[in-house]
Amino acid sequence: QVQLVESGGGSVQAGGSVRLSCAASRSTYNTWCRGWFRQAPGKEREGVATIYTAGGGTYYAESVKGRFTISQDNAQNTLYLQMNNLIPEDTAMYYCAAGPPWGSTCYLMYERYPYWGQGTQVTVSS
Repeated sequence: QVQLVESGGGSVQAGGSVRLSCAASRSTYNTWCRGWFRQAPGKEREGVATIYTAGGGTYYAESVKGRFTISQDNAQNTLYLQMNNLIPEDTAMYYCAAGPPWGSTCYLMYERYPYWGQGTQVTVSS
């Protein structure tokens, strides 16, 4: 199994920035994809950003392009999500996840990720 622990969530004003971290305590075969997903009240869980850790390719939801940046520190086995220019619509529970790639692609689909962290709340006020 892979153990994932998120941190860094909290409350921030619109226009502010938050940096989320996800520490992985173990490695599992064929979990080269890491990603961030979020779920707001009354909405389905959606993909925010993913990264192919074996090659570095990144994938973003259209709604966060230009504002969020995903990165992986392989030496520390830690995933990050830098969130800038936050808007109230970004308010959600944020989860990190790990799973297998399709070729070298990491899809923004939560169904493809079997390993999940416990989540960290991000609240953006106007």
